[in-house]
Amino acid sequence: MPRIVSLLPAATEIVHALGRGDHLVGRSHECDYPPEVVSLPACTSSKLTLDGTSYDIEQRVKAILQEGLSIYRVDAAQLDALRPDVIITQEQCAVCAANLEDLESAVSEMVTSRPGIVSLNSSTLDSIFADVRAVADGIGVPERGIQLVDMMRAEMAAMTDSISAAGPPPVVGTIEWMDPMMTGGNWMPELVEMAGGTSAFGTAGQHSPWLEWESFSAADPDVIVLLPCGYSLAQTRAGIAELTSSPGWESLSAVRGGRVFLTDGHQFFNRPGPRIVESLQILIEILHPETSPPVHRGSGWEPL
Repeated sequence: MPRIVSLLPAATEIVHALGRGDHLVGRSHECDYPPEVVSLPACTSSKLTLDGTSYDIEQRVKAILQEGLSIYRVDAAQLDALRPDVIITQEQCAVCAANLEDLESAVSEMVTSRPGIVSLNSSTLDSIFADVRAVADGIGVPERGIQLVDMMRAEMAAMTDSISAAGPPPVVGTIEWMDPMMTGGNWMPELVEMAGGTSAFGTAGQHSPWLEWESFSAADPDVIVLLPCGYSLAQTRAGIAELTSSPGWESLSAVRGGRVFLTDGHQFFNRPGPRIVESLQILIEILHPETSPPVHRGSGWEPL
């Protein structure tokens, strides 16, 4: 079986879900689930410092990208020493993880092996399932990819079937970044719809849109769900003041109704892999607390 390096947290989870975690020999610096992958050598690093507010972090990101540089370093020497047969990367977002261009540059310096490259590009739920199958094909277990996708689809369908239709669906505003504000695009509108809501912003399959605070407050969604990219639940909680200090925050319908929720965007919603199923479960727990016991409350989400 192939020696695998994954440079994307979601891909690392996919490899494990396919039963080939023991073939991983390297990871990205952000791969942290399942916990045992942390012991693998990291083949990437970030040029960013992540202290400060979301505004501070965004300004650093812009400064690097405006110079035409990558946010990430790929360690070509480390990759070469690991002698991978397959390397998994992504081309969907230059901010989220090392991308295909970064990897191709590093691979050109390798001399001990010429690995195959699997590049993922998820933007919808269907493309997440397609990427699962692409990883399975790339590591030589295509039938397991089909089985995993069938299982994910079945679990998500069972969750949506459990929702009772009681009145019109709530309008949900998802927030992927706080300052400047970014709302949920890509697969998030689909997840919201599957969970029995209507997405206030964003279009399935399109990048998450930037939004002015005035436009968000004017839309006045029934429910607000914070899922900042790269933020744990604790980090989201620590950064909430960036929103609560916004003009008119207290008058929003979701705030007055106690329907503002914080989530672990790092582990769930922003990882297009097997735990997108759990992301749907979290949304259902938030929007339909009567449906089932809140399994993820306190770990994956909490009310403000």
